[in-house]
Order: sequence, then C-alpha cells, then structure tokens
Amino acid sequence: MKPFTDEDVEIYIQSKVEQRHDLVSKAVEEVQKIIQQLTAEISYKATRFQAISNSGIHNENIKDQTALLAKWSAMLRGKRPFHPSIQVLAPSQFIITVPLRGLSGYREYQVRHWRYYTVHGAKLLSSVRDPEELHQWLEVKQFSKSLQQWHEKDVNIEGDLVPAKVLIIFRELVEKSIISCNLSSEFSVDRCKVTVLESFSSVVRVAVETSESQVEVELVPAVEIPTCWPEKAQWPRCLKRWPSQEKVQCVKSLGFDLLARSNYHWQLSFSRAEHLLMEGLDEDGGCRMRCFRVMRQMKEDVWCAGNKPVITAYHLQTVLFWTCEKYPRTKDWRCFPKAFLRLVQKLHKCVSQRFLKHYFVKNTNLLKYANTSDLDLVASKLSVFLENPVFCLE
Repeated sequence: MKPFTDEDVEIYIQSKVEQRHDLVSKAVEEVQKIIQQLTAEISYKATRFQAISNSGIHNENIKDQTALLAKWSAMLRGKRPFHPSIQVLAPSQFIITVPLRGLSGYREYQVRHWRYYTVHGAKLLSSVRDPEELHQWLEVKQFSKSLQQWHEKDVNIEGDLVPAKVLIIFRELVEKSIISCNLSSEFSVDRCKVTVLESFSSVVRVAVETSESQVEVELVPAVEIPTCWPEKAQWPRCLKRWPSQEKVQCVKSLGFDLLARSNYHWQLSFSRAEHLLMEGLDEDGGCRMRCFRVMRQMKEDVWCAGNKPVITAYHLQTVLFWTCEKYPRTKDWRCFPKAFLRLVQKLHKCVSQRFLKHYFVKNTNLLKYANTSDLDLVASKLSVFLENPVFCLE
C-alpha cells in the first residue's frame, strides 16, 4: 500500500481501471452477441417479445414516429456508443432488458381501484397491497395501440398486465430457445453456453459462459415508453444548477421503461436518461468521470468485492449524480483528491445510514432490501479508507 499521490492515481488507473474496462467491454460484447441470438429466437417464437437489438431508437413500437426518431438521432449523434438494454452492475452481473412489442401510445392513468386476485387469477378476500414509489400497476387500456395478445388471459387479469404471468411465459421461451439455438451446455465447448438459473422469485436469470468467465444475466421484459416522463419522477428539483436546463429537457425527452421484475407491479427504469446524464459530465474540464471510475474500481477490489455485491455500479452512479447536484460548480471538480474523497464520503454516509435515494424518484431507498450485515461491512471498509486514503496497487 502506498500514499495517496497523483502519480499513484495514474498508476492505479492504468493498471487497474483500464484493465477492468477492457475485460468488461469484451464480456459485454460476447454476452450481447449470445443474448441477441437468444432473443431473436424468442421473438420468432412469440410476437410479444422483440430481440434486444430493437431496444431504444430501434424499437418497432415507435418506427412510425418519425419526429421522435429524428430528435433521438440528433441527440445521440457523436455520443459514445452504448447498448440501451444492457446494464453492468458488476463485471460478472448484468441486467439486460428485452423490449416488448405491441404496446404503444402510453398515458398515465389516475383512477384507483383495488385488486382482489392472485397472480394466477384466483379471487382474494383482501386486496393486494399498493405498489411502492418505484413501481406501478399497468393496465392494457393505458395504451392507445395494443396487440390482441396483451388482452389474453395468459398475461392479463381484469385488464391488468401482470408481470408474473409475463415472466412465466418468458421463462418457458428462454428455456426452449436455448435448446433450439444450440446454446445449452451439452453442445460444443467452443460455443458460449447459457443455463437458466433457479430462482426463488419470478425473475429470469441465466448464466452465460464467456471466453474469460461466467456472467450472471437477469433478463427482464420491458415496456419502453419514450413518449412521456412519469409523474412519479418529480425532477429536476427546484433551484438546482446541475444539470443545465438544456440537459434536463434532453434527458426527459428520452422517457422511461416499465420492467417486469415482480409479481404484480411494474418497476420504473430510467436507463436511457441515466446514460445521457453520464454523457459529457466533464465538458468543463472536471474530473467527475475519473472519480467515478476509480471509486468503482476500489469498490470492486477492496470495499465490496464478489460476484453479487451488495453495492453495485448502479448505486455508485446514483451517488455520483447526487454529488454532482450538490457540487455543480466547475471548481468543485478541478482537484481529483478532494473531489474523490468527497464522493467516497457521500458513499460512506449512504451505506452507514442504509439509505440511498433514487435520483429521479426521491421517496425510494435503493438500499431498503439490501443485506444489513453486508452494508455494515462495506461501511467499515470505507471508514478505514477515509481514515487513511491509500490505493491497493498490487
């Protein structure tokens, strides 16, 4: 271990951060290729699902909205390439959203009524609990255009689109498509293998063998809604100087998604908006992205290692957004050591208090269901670092 110097930061970035970037980029490329093949087969078998190559600007649900497509193309021109369906939580843990077909023209729906059914359609004596802040019900009549398949009983109960039922169908399609694509482990060793993992919930997880390691991927059916911003996301907050008003309008114009990750309620997701916020972070010559990349590496090396860490890259990104908002001035991000320690202090506070607000939906705690013992262990390691800030260069 060595003192916290500019020279050691450079060595750490070159030896650790850039190496990590290369390995993860390679894994993303390999996983993307195999999941594209898998979801293309799923789309062939069932029209309600699209291949992941149809995410974002390529979604078939918006192919007739020329003005929106032109606006998105102009906005994303010159930006670093990214795949809108892939989120890297850790080097061996990905989330990949699979766009649904045949649901367009979304509108918010205010009328409240109680639901008295199980996810299989049986009647209940008491109502199902209301969704938490980051979740919502979804009715098929909220879309001006919908395929007839979304009105059928295998996914629809009393007009509600039920995530658990969508996931049951999706899991069966994944299992069949792995076999029809020759991706199961019984086939040739030079081919990527895909295995469906057991789960205690309705989510669909697969293990993908890459050339370097095994990556666990959660495959999530998603309704992409690029035409509006949800009322639950009261953003930006008043009198905030970051991001700029121009950036805010661009971010909100990308809309949001609804993910099938639970039994009754659809989860709000802002992956396109978050990616755009990360774009051009340091146009003023600051070191925000540099701080984020080093913090992510330290998290993976020292503070919270492992294949399924309690703190993921998504948590760190959220910490970065809150810190950028609190410190919007260019001069706050000129000195790397000071800016980096400020960011780590914010992370330590959130982990210690077991509370990290979602950046767009403020009443949501992203650490609400995290293992408290794991959080306490991370907090203690962060305390050690803050008392004596050094980088592990071995």
